[in-house]
Amino acid sequence: MQIVLPPEVEALVQRQITSGKYQNAIAVILAGIKLLEQQEDIYQGRLQDLQQEARIGWEASEQGEVVDGSAAMAQIHANVRARYGVSHEA
Repeated sequence: MQIVLPPEVEALVQRQITSGKYQNAIAVILAGIKLLEQQEDIYQGRLQDLQQEARIGWEASEQGEVVDGSAAMAQIHANVRARYGVSHEA
C-alpha cells in the first residue's frame, strides 16, 4: 500500500522524526493509529455506559420511579457545592 500525504501532514511527520520521538515515518504513523484505536475504544466504552444509563432510566420511569426535574437539579447543585465548594447563582 502506498499513501501520499498532504504536505502539512508530511511536515508534521518530519517534525516528529526531527524531534527524536520517532525513528521514521512508519513509527509516527503507527503511533497515530494506536491513538486512534484508543480513542475509538474510549468512545465505544462511553457509548455503552450511556446506553446502559439510558436503559436504567427508562426502566425506572416505566416503574414510576422518577424525580421532579427541579428537585433533581437542586440535588445536583447541592452535591456539587458539597463536593467542590462551588456556589450556583440562578
